[in-house]
Amino acid sequence: MPDAGGHEDSERWPTTGSWSELSGSARDAVQAGRITGGVHFHSPALHPSGEPARRDPPRQLPSAPRGFVNRTEQLAELDAVLTGMDGPFGADSDSGGIGTSPDAGTADGGTDRREPAATVCLIAGTAGAGKTSLALRWAHRVSGAFPDGQLYVNLRGYDPGSPLSGGQALRYFLTSLGVPAPAVPQDLDAAAALYRSLLANRRVLVLLDNAATTAQVRPALPGTAGSLAIVTSRERLPGLTIRDGAHRLTLGVLPEPEAVALLRAVTARHRHGDDPELLAQLARLCARLPLALRIAAERAAVHPHLPLGRLIDELRDASGLWDALSAGAGDGDEAEAVHTVFAWSYRALPPPAARIFRLLGLHPGQGFGLDAIAALSGTERRRARQLLDTLVGAHLLEQSGPDRYTFHDLLRAYALDQAERDETVQERGEALRRLLDWYLHGVAAARSRLSPDGAPVTLDRPGEGVPAVTFADYDQAVDWTETEYANALPLARAAERAGERRRLSLLATLLHDALPPSGGAAGWLPIGTAGLRAARAEGDRAVEALLHERLGMTHTQAGRAATAGEHHKRALAIRRELGDAHGVAESLNLLGVTELRDRRLGEAESWFVRALGQWDMLGERHRYALALANRGETRYRAGLLDRAESDVREALSVFAGMGPAGLRPRGNALHLLSALQNEAGRVGAALASAKEAVDLALELRFHIGEAYWLITLGNAQRANGLPHDALAGYQRSAALHRRLGLRGREALAWWETGQTYLALGRPDLAAGFARRAAAVQRELGDAWHEALALELLARALEAAGDGDAAAAETGTDTEAEAAAADPRSAAAQHRAAALRLLTPYEDARSVALRERLTALLA
Repeated sequence: MPDAGGHEDSERWPTTGSWSELSGSARDAVQAGRITGGVHFHSPALHPSGEPARRDPPRQLPSAPRGFVNRTEQLAELDAVLTGMDGPFGADSDSGGIGTSPDAGTADGGTDRREPAATVCLIAGTAGAGKTSLALRWAHRVSGAFPDGQLYVNLRGYDPGSPLSGGQALRYFLTSLGVPAPAVPQDLDAAAALYRSLLANRRVLVLLDNAATTAQVRPALPGTAGSLAIVTSRERLPGLTIRDGAHRLTLGVLPEPEAVALLRAVTARHRHGDDPELLAQLARLCARLPLALRIAAERAAVHPHLPLGRLIDELRDASGLWDALSAGAGDGDEAEAVHTVFAWSYRALPPPAARIFRLLGLHPGQGFGLDAIAALSGTERRRARQLLDTLVGAHLLEQSGPDRYTFHDLLRAYALDQAERDETVQERGEALRRLLDWYLHGVAAARSRLSPDGAPVTLDRPGEGVPAVTFADYDQAVDWTETEYANALPLARAAERAGERRRLSLLATLLHDALPPSGGAAGWLPIGTAGLRAARAEGDRAVEALLHERLGMTHTQAGRAATAGEHHKRALAIRRELGDAHGVAESLNLLGVTELRDRRLGEAESWFVRALGQWDMLGERHRYALALANRGETRYRAGLLDRAESDVREALSVFAGMGPAGLRPRGNALHLLSALQNEAGRVGAALASAKEAVDLALELRFHIGEAYWLITLGNAQRANGLPHDALAGYQRSAALHRRLGLRGREALAWWETGQTYLALGRPDLAAGFARRAAAVQRELGDAWHEALALELLARALEAAGDGDAAAAETGTDTEAEAAAADPRSAAAQHRAAALRLLTPYEDARSVALRERLTALLA
């Protein structure tokens, strides 16, 4: 139930957002199996060291270029960056010439462990010189020397749109290395420090492509030897060589023999017997730049019977069509050659292909799919594919996957320039509106699968020529959102620049309920904020309220309860002003969730009671049940078990009749029922309820539910004498929560693991997990769960006796050393700290825990 913000947190679990705020499409199951003997997880996901979960090393390099021309000297120079070599690193007989394969690693296929002579290598050169191709060719050849992964990002430094900032690149790399998106520090220096720490003692190759400034790359540079960053840029970036000790390789145009060899490589299967002198003339006309050479060679290949001299004459005639790229392509003859080849190729296109090429310059995203291009151009899908094949064949567009395409930044600039020349303002506006309509209706279709119980939002009919977007099932919808989500923010910015306020506000509203599992709500925040501005400017108060609601939910998930509360109160005020009774009830429920997150149980129940009255008056039984489950959660946390169970069972009876929309809330209610049954001693029933909840999550491929309800299942398994099964479930839960970025719940899995180890007679391990759980909850500002973790730590230290083992598990920090010296004194200190943390809470559970701690301290 995405819009009501149903809350699933039980008494002992951290509140990091509602179960409805994320959905998953793929399961991340870490199988531990049955554990016997000395029980100890070695899983990084659960070890109390605080390191991000280790997963398969990132392998992000795009495919190696085909038909790569020697560049023998430059490859040798790059090889020399890796020290201690007798010759080119892993070179094959022709050092990587045309037709060779991009072998990774050493020549014998092993993993080379030599240290790079520098930590940064800059490949500089004019536009179209083949900097990226050289970097990728070499990176694939030496990837075996970097077994801990290869990172890649296109910084888009010369793209007509907004380039990637150093902070954005850093965030992308940190999440690729296993850091959950919400855990990435907002401060750039702190994020860079974390990144350098993660790369320390690892061997990672980092390729920073198309940088325009030093500021774009410096945050993502490795801090120690062992890892290597390759930077490509049109600029010399002197700051990198002066301050960061970068090795600079300046890439010029190809020597004429290699330029002719590239022409021959592309045309070999189509043309035979071309005069070597004419090939040399063609190479010179292309300024011996690889990009221009490939485009010209493809033109020659598709006209195998046309004399090469005729093609050269046509190329000379095209030289005046375009004076300069708006983004700049270099200086002098080289720039003119690129311009000339582009114009020559563009003029040779059939008019329909030329039109679709220039309209592609209006697409603000990095990559685009066939249906998006059909919408942008107003072209039937099959015809659009034929025209795109024409562009790919002319090397004016790159195909990156099935029905997926991308531009070289120079060609994008040229296409945009041609669109501004040849398309009227009205035509350009209509094309953008068709693209926005396609994306908007696609998001709406995905939302109907991912969040079928979402608040109704009315869309205008899409413009003529916009293909319909439909999904046969949940998985198709998730696949679409995973693919297209990267274009959401560029499209939102384009809509804002174009004054498309209604489309922008609706896009932001719908997208919140259709986020891909890997995206999370953090990336939606700037879109939601822009959508809110648009809704205000448009005077659409209803959508403004919806966006305040979504922003409130997003801030709740991020742990910013105060900001969330402000958004929900604004939404409530607008809805009261509009007389929107349904919206008022939604806001009342969400304000209760915000109070529940901070354990203000009295205030939370008050909001839920008001929401229940509103839903009852409206006759909305399913919404009533969601608020009822939330009140049951509140009562459970307050220790009112009988009243809580009554609420939960009544909610379950309603969910049973809701069809597919009731499955997630039913799983949530079952997990809460299991906790109630467990505490009441009905452990068999608790196990059955928890199993049913987890089975529902697996059936729905609902990641956040699976991760959270596994903890409930583990608690029931432990109560039924199955501690080993419980430990395996906690391990899976921690891995999933880390992937989702829910650090508080990951810490909860650690805490429950510590409880289980203590019951198994391993207080040393229990202390380690309790200490780490307390540290995370302290960082998140969750005083209640920090107090619980400190209470467990105190018991574990006492049980460990001399404390030596506990200190060994948690490092040699001052606190651990003190615990080893006097474990009982350390336990008392932790209990005193827990007692202080519990001071603000007046519910029955908090009072009982304070009394117990006070008695122990006395």
